[in-house]
Amino acid sequence: MHKKLLPLLFLISPETAHKLTLKALRLVPVHWIIKPHHSQRLKINLWERSFPNPIGLAAGFDKNAESLRGLFQLGFGFVEAGTVTIKPQTGNPTPRVFRCPEHKAIINRMGFPNRGVAQFKHNLEKFLGQKPRPHGVLGINIGMNKDQTDPAKDYTSLIRTLAPMADYLTINISSPNTPGLRNLQDKEPLTELLTAILNERKISCGINPPPILVKLAPDLNDRQLKDIANVLMALKIDGVILTNTTLDRPSALPQNFASEKGGLSGAPLADKSTQIIRKFYILTNGTIPIIGVGGISTAQDAYTKICAGASLVQIYSGLVYEGATIVKTIRQELESLLIADGYANLEQAIGSDHKTTNGEAHVKSA
Repeated sequence: MHKKLLPLLFLISPETAHKLTLKALRLVPVHWIIKPHHSQRLKINLWERSFPNPIGLAAGFDKNAESLRGLFQLGFGFVEAGTVTIKPQTGNPTPRVFRCPEHKAIINRMGFPNRGVAQFKHNLEKFLGQKPRPHGVLGINIGMNKDQTDPAKDYTSLIRTLAPMADYLTINISSPNTPGLRNLQDKEPLTELLTAILNERKISCGINPPPILVKLAPDLNDRQLKDIANVLMALKIDGVILTNTTLDRPSALPQNFASEKGGLSGAPLADKSTQIIRKFYILTNGTIPIIGVGGISTAQDAYTKICAGASLVQIYSGLVYEGATIVKTIRQELESLLIADGYANLEQAIGSDHKTTNGEAHVKSA
């Protein structure tokens, strides 16, 4: 929504406001208001996909792939739909989303509410069938149902159904709102799950299969992060998304807000997610592309994560608090930051905090 309308949206519950926003994106010809202009300096190629700019929309905003055209028309370089599960589920009881405008923070305990893969696929086919398709890359974020005791069954079934339609797939094992989900980040279950997923992709997809990304939590300790990095490198996973929401509650947050259960996102997550990006880039020596997410509301926020090692970035809470023009603003100002530092293109800035004078990535203490 336009920033001038945000005070009105903040008068109603977060979920109601969100539903109205999705409906508006389906009905309003957004491109009449915001005309995307993609700079050559911001373009980047990853996984044999061309991203017109590095600013993406994080999963969770369009869980059912129902407003994709409107979202792309806001000027995003890529949009990640989902999280989708095999069966429809209502998620956790309401209220389950809480705003803290003075800290530009959100707490949610949604629990993967969505209409299930059948409706998701129908919406996706409708979007892909529209011509011309908006310029940009489409990601799909997949998760398991709350009652699933064998996670690999859900993830491999979703791969079979959706992989041929995705530009990339994200394996969500880091939401704090599905019991047991974060346990899949442990070394042995992670290896077992990703091996099954990669085997299913090989069977289900022909040439040029979609890259597989893994979305991780910001609450991992150094040992856990090292174990995960080793697993992902050994299995040749295509990329990671760093990070999901945090269970931490910074002391500056108001107590009535901080006491709500769920994952915290927005500005208070910014530094923590950047530190995870920095550590992971070092652990992998920059060999696994990173999508950085967490607390991005300005071009400087995005640039900080890029210099720390992210090839792309995603926003969510920033869109809630800054409105639809945030995408255009970040793109324009990010280009100015690249020019000011003498970079001819975005790729030169990626991981620049870790580069030696000869341009090679080097390992230093995390």
